[in-house]
Amino acid sequence: MSEARPRQRRWLAASLLGVLLFLGLAFAIFRGDLIRYSLDPKTPFQTYKPPPAPDYGRREAWFLLPTRPEVAAAADPPADVFFVSPTTYEGGAQWNDPIDDAHADQVFRRVMAPNYAGPFVNIGRIFAPRYRQAGLYSLLTMRDDARDARRFAYGDVAAAFRYWRDHDGGTRPFLIVGVEQGGTLAARLVAEEVAPNAQLRARLAGAYLIETVVPQTHPALPPCMRRDEAGCIAAWASVPASEIDRGRILLARALVWDANGELQNLSGPALCFNPILGATVDEPAPARMHLGAANATGLEWGARPAFLARQVSAHCEGGILRVSAPRSASLKPSGSWTEQRMAPGFNLFYADLESDARARVAALTRR
Repeated sequence: MSEARPRQRRWLAASLLGVLLFLGLAFAIFRGDLIRYSLDPKTPFQTYKPPPAPDYGRREAWFLLPTRPEVAAAADPPADVFFVSPTTYEGGAQWNDPIDDAHADQVFRRVMAPNYAGPFVNIGRIFAPRYRQAGLYSLLTMRDDARDARRFAYGDVAAAFRYWRDHDGGTRPFLIVGVEQGGTLAARLVAEEVAPNAQLRARLAGAYLIETVVPQTHPALPPCMRRDEAGCIAAWASVPASEIDRGRILLARALVWDANGELQNLSGPALCFNPILGATVDEPAPARMHLGAANATGLEWGARPAFLARQVSAHCEGGILRVSAPRSASLKPSGSWTEQRMAPGFNLFYADLESDARARVAALTRR
């Protein structure tokens, strides 16, 4: 009897350990599906009541706005930059984020602004609207509800751009910059608001559509082919050079705007701008030409980060920018499952974009 009890305890302990190992393995395998499920608003978009619309005449409707947006001071940089933020809202409760969401605001100010608007802060005054962005879940599914949420977000971005155009735009050169979800919205902005308007088109130094798939056939504006030209589109989506199949999967799942303002699957080749070369070309850019990456997360707004030069090489191949692995640990993805599916907390081409934008504004001014 005394020997049976220890055996029974050992058997129970082994069984419990086996159950825990099984549950741990199952969680590891299905973790992404579980998180996706938790981010799903679980409400049809057709019956969804969105948050109140922003009033772009009020300062609180903007993430970033000059102190006197209607008047450029002599000390201001020579251009304006209309910046469309990448996703900062994880989702779950809503399809589209209220513009006063505290966590989304914190992610913008700590991560997105210093890394992605930062390269342009010495080039132009930054106008970055808050908008009822589609949550992260809408970027992880092909459902019609998710497409509806992204179309809805565009309405805010277009309204903000028109407000800037009519009140603060003036006659200054300007850049459009959009990242990830913001890049997709900025692509439609270029096609519907800038390309048909001769006055705006003449003032556009360039449109940077970062981590954004844009069709190569019939772009709204010509692709940027060299650094000393203005009025062009610089669009790219990047993957690590070592992940051979990831680019193919990215393009297969990419949604782009059609002529009717609907999001459809990409049906042809994609534009690929190489930020190191400053051109939409297929030739490789060696690391020796790389001006500098930066991890600006947590920096005070406007502070200039330290650049890490010669970190990566890049090569456009099949419509995808294949980028070598950076040497610095500060330039590698980190954070939670959801954070790793948003724009990363570093910019591999920070100094390259700053130099490129300065050259395009100068080219427009000379012209």
